[in-house]
Amino acid sequence: MVSFILIIIASLLFTGFLVKTKSMLSGRKGPGILQPMKDIIRLWRKGSVYSKTTSAIFRIAPTIYFSSVVMAILMVPHGERSGIISFEGDFVMFAYLLAFGKFMMIISALDTGSSFEGMGASREALFSMLVEPAFFLVMGSLALFTGNTSFSGIFETLHYETNISYMLGAMAAVIFVLIAMIENSRMPVDDPKTHLELTMIHEVMILDNSGFDLGTIMYTSNLRFAMYGALISNFFIGVLPLYISVPLFFAVQLLFAVTAGIIESFTARFRMSHNPQYILILTSVSILMFFGVLLMQGRF
Repeated sequence: MVSFILIIIASLLFTGFLVKTKSMLSGRKGPGILQPMKDIIRLWRKGSVYSKTTSAIFRIAPTIYFSSVVMAILMVPHGERSGIISFEGDFVMFAYLLAFGKFMMIISALDTGSSFEGMGASREALFSMLVEPAFFLVMGSLALFTGNTSFSGIFETLHYETNISYMLGAMAAVIFVLIAMIENSRMPVDDPKTHLELTMIHEVMILDNSGFDLGTIMYTSNLRFAMYGALISNFFIGVLPLYISVPLFFAVQLLFAVTAGIIESFTARFRMSHNPQYILILTSVSILMFFGVLLMQGRF
């Protein structure tokens, strides 16, 4: 329950700090920290408009997308305190809950009959498919290193007693940052501010969504960022007491938001043909991490 509450709080502020970082680096004052949430609340107060060509799939997809992320968040621990849902191999269900939500958004985009939204859905499906091995390789490496197969067991027993354990934790944290940027269709894979349909990915998928549905989709992206930030914070929390782990949690979330803002400010979006190569490099680093654990344990 601790992790769930902290993630909800972080999701209200994460995008605000990200946007503020980008504004400061470009020499602008920028909007307030709470402005992104105010925009979402404004959308929640509006009704949704549906095309006659869409079916019930288009109407229920945003809610299922949101629900899948909330269910995944319930599995995220806070140090030694397990999530509301915790069992052996829970990180597998975590990954496929997120995949199910994204699948619903993909078929929702296809349901509109728009060639542009279908193109964006195809790209998002490809990038998600390519990044999935990196997540499982990282979690598999940590499971092998700690001897546990649940989120709480892995993070509780990942003690930093050797230089190798520090290296594994740092590599995993960096990989999770990049996975979060890819999964949320941010730079350098996608630019959320672009308005050219031929180069858009996530934004072109939701062109037909409006009102409450669009607000739900936007807030779900905030939740996903905060969720990955919570996973990254677990590499540093360990078995610390709450009065230390909670401030550390928010410090990691803030650092993650600022890092994402810096990446988006100083990184140009890749050409579409280069995105798969970039994601596969991430998987290659994950494989090196996996082989490193095998070598440490004398299994390779």
